[in-house]
Amino acid sequence: MANQAPAPIRSFLQAAAKPEEAPLPLRVVQIEGLAILKIIKHCKDFSPALVTGQLLGLDVGSVLEVTNCFPFPIREEDEELEAEGANYQLEMMRCLREVNVDNNTVGWYQSTLLGSYQTVELIETFMNYQENIRRCVCIIYDPSKSNQGVLALKALKLSDSFMELYRSNNFTGEKLREKNLTWVDIFEEIPIKVSNSPLISAVMTELENDSPVTQCDYDRLQLATTPYMERNLEFLVECMDDLSMEQQKFQFYYRNLSRQQAQQQAWLQKRRAENMARKASGEEPLPEEDPSNPIFKPIPEPSRLDSFLITNQIGNYCNQINGVAGQNFSRLYLTKALHEN
Repeated sequence: MANQAPAPIRSFLQAAAKPEEAPLPLRVVQIEGLAILKIIKHCKDFSPALVTGQLLGLDVGSVLEVTNCFPFPIREEDEELEAEGANYQLEMMRCLREVNVDNNTVGWYQSTLLGSYQTVELIETFMNYQENIRRCVCIIYDPSKSNQGVLALKALKLSDSFMELYRSNNFTGEKLREKNLTWVDIFEEIPIKVSNSPLISAVMTELENDSPVTQCDYDRLQLATTPYMERNLEFLVECMDDLSMEQQKFQFYYRNLSRQQAQQQAWLQKRRAENMARKASGEEPLPEEDPSNPIFKPIPEPSRLDSFLITNQIGNYCNQINGVAGQNFSRLYLTKALHEN
């Protein structure tokens, strides 16, 4: 029998080491009821001013748990005040750690006005968080929409394909077609699940009124939604003007590009005719491309990021107007039936 080669000996560290598993995709954001109440109170107290705050919790598998939050000071342009704000955040997290409260950052929350949150600043904030946190979300709360009887709370994150493209800072049409990225692929909305401890649920049950109708139910029956519709239409018109300006930039770019291509063709025809004459006289032909010539300098293509965000914002306004209009028709038909009875 032939001698078998001995099996390679593995060290203890090699045997104990586990292969790195791919992180599970984020499926749901679970928020404590107390954290939601803090977010709502902070945003409503300073409305219509926009405010932000820190989200604290745990990243467990495919669930991101938000157990606590605290507000940020009002931002100022002064660098000294910005440094004080950063020190305030660190001091708050240190105090929470001392009292044995979750102090792991999982994102931030911010208020918005009529859903106008899709900006470059939001994307830059996401990218800054992604440098230190593997997975984070942004909770958006809209006090103006909540006045219509709807809890306007949503959790957002950037899509992986968009973050990869944003890091390369190349939003040309060719690159977008290569990545198959459209304006709806920038943000991903994560479902929100509200969680309360059994003790809090028992207390809330005791505090509930005997009446099955709440104030929120009455808010849904308000017929005076004209100001909300007007503001949405005003913002929609402004976004349409911004989108028209972005389209003018691209039209200007394509006009310059076609003019440059025409100049290049004319220059090439002239150079080829000159080379034919030189060849006939026995001279060496000249190169057909001259990098020093300004007509061969490539024209930079404008970034399509702003137009993507504006288009995304227009879609958001249209969805809000469509939803409010549908609810208004339902309320009007209900009111008509009540009057007839």
